[in-house]
Amino acid sequence: MRPTITMPTLGLLALLTSSALAQGTNRETQGNRVGGNRLLEFPTVEGRWPAPKANAWYTEQPWLVGCNYYPATAINQIEMWQASTFDPETIDKELGWAAAIGMNTLRVYLHDLVWADDEKGMYDRMDQFLNLCKKHGIRPFFVFFDDCHYPEPELGSQPLPVKAYHNSGWRNCPARDLAVRFSEGKATAEEVSRLRGYVQGTMRRFADDDRVLFWELYNEPGRGRGESGNMAGKKGSRSSMGDRSNQLVYQSWVWARQVNPSQPITSNSAGSVGSGNIAINRSNSDIHSIHSYSPPEALEKLILDYKHDGRPIIVTEWLARTRGSTVQACLPVLKEHHVGAVNWGFVSGKSGTIWPWESRKGRDLVADRNQGNVVKPGEPFPEPKLWFHDLLRTDGSPFDAKEIDVFKKLTGAQ
Repeated sequence: MRPTITMPTLGLLALLTSSALAQGTNRETQGNRVGGNRLLEFPTVEGRWPAPKANAWYTEQPWLVGCNYYPATAINQIEMWQASTFDPETIDKELGWAAAIGMNTLRVYLHDLVWADDEKGMYDRMDQFLNLCKKHGIRPFFVFFDDCHYPEPELGSQPLPVKAYHNSGWRNCPARDLAVRFSEGKATAEEVSRLRGYVQGTMRRFADDDRVLFWELYNEPGRGRGESGNMAGKKGSRSSMGDRSNQLVYQSWVWARQVNPSQPITSNSAGSVGSGNIAINRSNSDIHSIHSYSPPEALEKLILDYKHDGRPIIVTEWLARTRGSTVQACLPVLKEHHVGAVNWGFVSGKSGTIWPWESRKGRDLVADRNQGNVVKPGEPFPEPKLWFHDLLRTDGSPFDAKEIDVFKKLTGAQ
């Protein structure tokens, strides 16, 4: 059993050198390495829910089914939440569609820049969003940090979506440079205060709010790659961050436990990159947040591995049709094991996540945008023959009506 401490210092993290932490390419394999030679010792932050408490909480919930949600009109989490582009009308419409197929939860990303610019306004918009969710019988959970995709977030007008390109506008939270400098002890006092306030202030504001299902601190820490959004070959674009953000991953647990909200807390483990990141999150989570974009056999293997921990499990990302992660194959497995099922994407729109990860290969986003290879307002979004993520079009029609039938049948919505 790992020791617990009340106020751990960042220097207590004794990780192996990065050269000893080589990562495989399979996300499930990365998640399963948590018990291997990834660290020397790691203290669990005091305040973790005992497994019986976490399981009692989970027993009170319905089978949790939902999606990673942002409206089709938002290319990223900034565009979803900043005042000038917040779109409650579209959100209300789309949540109605989600409820109609049996969804009862949503995974929703926040952003520290929106909070820093307009804390009260962001909370007001979160209140409005939560009321819309309640109207449709949905209890969402919120994600604070994310290392995925493009490293330099900015407020204001967000980029137009690049045609036939997977997630051309998603932004890190916080900026990649800040996450790395934080882990190197080089973040300014003001930056540290901002990140702490973002987590703790938001948690305190909604700590006893029944509309919030739970909290997720970090999505796929270490996953980010590409120093400028140029996936064609800029130095560093092929290597993931790995444990370069592990100090922020760990400190987010310290901040969250100091708040001690009424809801459980998690942070993504399987699906992250870096043995330290995976270990931190697996050993601190009240309930597990894991990712699988693999066929049902690998999905079930991952679930069985995490079941050894004796805690509730939510698969907070799945659905990659071109890789065998399909609704027809995987949703029944998730229900059989009574594991939460939160697929990536709902209504296809600006994010372009109907296109596969491979759509980025050999392409330079900056060049694409400079050449005008973007979807302009009012133009239809191009579609591949086989979608990667997402379920519906902006008119509510499904990519595959049989998938919707499976959702309705397994959730009891029909």
